[in-house]
Amino acid sequence: MTAPAKIVFLGASSMSFGLSMMRDLFASDALRGCTLTLVGRNPQTLAKTTELAKLLNQKTGAGLIIEQTTDRRAALDGAHFVVNATAIDRNRLWKLDFEIPKKYGIRHTLGENGGPGGLFFTLRTLPLIFDFVRDMEELCPNALFLNFSNPESRIVMALGRYSKIRCIGLCHGIFMGRDAVAHIMGLPHDQVDVWGAGLNHFQCLMQIRDRASGEDLYPRLRAAERDFDPNYAPFTRRLFRAFGHWLTCSDDHLGEYFAYGWEAGEHGYDFAGDERWRGEFVTLVDGVLAGSTPMPSWFTEPSGERGGAVIAGVLHNQKRFLEAGVVYNRSTIPNLPGDLAVEVPVVADAAGIHPVSLGPLPDPVAKLMAMQAGVQQLAVEAAVHGSKELALQALLIDPVVNSAVAAERLLDELWEINQPYIRRCVP
Repeated sequence: MTAPAKIVFLGASSMSFGLSMMRDLFASDALRGCTLTLVGRNPQTLAKTTELAKLLNQKTGAGLIIEQTTDRRAALDGAHFVVNATAIDRNRLWKLDFEIPKKYGIRHTLGENGGPGGLFFTLRTLPLIFDFVRDMEELCPNALFLNFSNPESRIVMALGRYSKIRCIGLCHGIFMGRDAVAHIMGLPHDQVDVWGAGLNHFQCLMQIRDRASGEDLYPRLRAAERDFDPNYAPFTRRLFRAFGHWLTCSDDHLGEYFAYGWEAGEHGYDFAGDERWRGEFVTLVDGVLAGSTPMPSWFTEPSGERGGAVIAGVLHNQKRFLEAGVVYNRSTIPNLPGDLAVEVPVVADAAGIHPVSLGPLPDPVAKLMAMQAGVQQLAVEAAVHGSKELALQALLIDPVVNSAVAAERLLDELWEINQPYIRRCVP
């Protein structure tokens, strides 16, 4: 493929993530001449995101053509890349995903990618994803779908099972893991090179090395961790001592997958802080657009996400290496099921996305992750078939769920709340 290409951004009404994506797209000359079509349901916030995109395009001299529309199908017609960052009533429903299971005695950390919350994220999100994908199959069947929305693993697994659309999930969790081990060792994060494989938000750092010399840093990490601040990542470090490998990407994300994950903290996501930050961010953007507030320098710097690198690699056949991408397994990790979505290093070029196998996971770590395989597989089947029966089964095999009675009660309550979004989406 050669430029120019059409890049469609679904969920552009979300200005916070929209800015992250645009920072990456505008930071490189590789996409000059491409068309960026911003798609959102809220015309007011979409217009503001578009105005910001045009300003950044001008400031950076990136040379993209910026469009906006609320008509998804019109945007997808002829697209080469489709970026998804959508969420359905994100904070309100996520808060219910966390609070209602807790009311019935479920002890969990975030309620997003694992446990009952992960199930309901899946149930309401997959029908929307399949709306996008069915349009793509008709209007741009060769386009690459880049997913940033949670639950990453379940979205990629569902597309691997039920669609021929090429896709990759992208997450910065591997860098969070790298930064954590670098912090413990007292090293600059860019001096530390990590190789990880596993599930989204649940990768095993197979290797930790000095970027320049190639020195194995695991011995240094083990020595430094023993006397490090005990309040720093205590849950992850307990698993590190037990299993001998560092697991990504934070205590609360990792805790979502374990029966004892609540020991990582039961406070949940900081919804009030999130809303406060979003309000402050909107005020900042309004000031920048009005010319009354100087544009922060970071607006025009890469965000650290890898969406732009994937697009450039495929567009120009550049064989871009990415430290992590969520892909359909197909034996990339040989001791996890082939029809699971896994997060591994990948290479992106004109031929597509190529997973890099690091070989089998350490056996005890693979067994830890295998506990999630059935949970995620049943959750996907429940979502694509709109099945409450399968949803109950997914809850009853989830290690986070400690009561069958609680499972039935929270299912009834959350199913009713999410009923407008749940529907069968495969034949």
